[in-house]
Amino acid sequence: MAIKHEVPTAPEMPTPYGHYSQVVKAGDLLFVSGQGGIDQNTGELAGPGFEAQARQAFTNLAAVLKVAGSGMEQVVKTTVFLADINEYATMNTLYAEFFPNLPPARSTPVVALPKGLLMSIECIAMV
Repeated sequence: MAIKHEVPTAPEMPTPYGHYSQVVKAGDLLFVSGQGGIDQNTGELAGPGFEAQARQAFTNLAAVLKVAGSGMEQVVKTTVFLADINEYATMNTLYAEFFPNLPPARSTPVVALPKGLLMSIECIAMV
């Protein structure tokens, strides 16, 4: 039996960097692709520094969730990809800002990221 799913889209969603959906809705779950620190208005990095890019990544995640009918408070699991483990403390502080209550489960691998990104965040959320 095939799983029925939807791909919500809207102009205010960040543009994907490749051939994939920003978010897929399957039942009551949303699967959001990695969101980086790219400013949707300019198509450029939000800044050269980690904090500016990370803040933009969290903002992009919130925008995708909103379009799909959810929000940050509905996120149950994240994966935060860091380009540099030395930015973990800054990311953790921002994570607490964007998820102040009942933070979701999280994995935080250190990886090489495309386009000069210093962080990317993906999630699974409830609708």
